[in-house]
Order: sequence, then structure tokens, then C-alpha cells
Amino acid sequence: MNIIELIKIIEKKIRSEIDVQDIVVIDKSYLHKKHKNYQKNRYHLKIEVKSKALKKISRLESSKKIYKILGKELKDYIHSIQISIS
Repeated sequence: MNIIELIKIIEKKIRSEIDVQDIVVIDKSYLHKKHKNYQKNRYHLKIEVKSKALKKISRLESSKKIYKILGKELKDYIHSIQISIS
């Protein structure tokens, strides 16, 4: 799967499960190309979510919720994920 497809899937899945005002997914894979365990088709992503619903729960619970929503993508395509909630 290419990064554009993956970003679209991530955005769609999160929007379908959480009331989100805005979401931005940033590919940061280029920062990790020289790492020993780098894999071409496993991405390093930053997800910036603006959500009143997520702000009402703890940081840990909101992260768990996103991890659960993206379970398949984390297993198959994402090596590393950074989540920012505002």
C-alpha cells in the first residue's frame, strides 16, 4: 500500500469512529530511512487530531481508542505512530 492510500484510510477510519473537527496525517518516514530496522513499506506517521470528544477523556484513553481503530494498519503498514490531540 502506498502512503497516499494509507493516509486516506486512516483519516476515514478515525472520522467514522470519533467526532473530529480536523485531522492531519503526516508521513515522517524519511526521517528514519537510515535506521537499522527501516522497512520500505512500513511507515512512520504523525497524526494530529483536533477533537473535543478526545479532549474530554485522558490522553491514555484517547491514544488507546486510536490504536484500536487503526489495529490492522498498525499491524500491516505502520512502524511508528505519534499522536497529537488538541
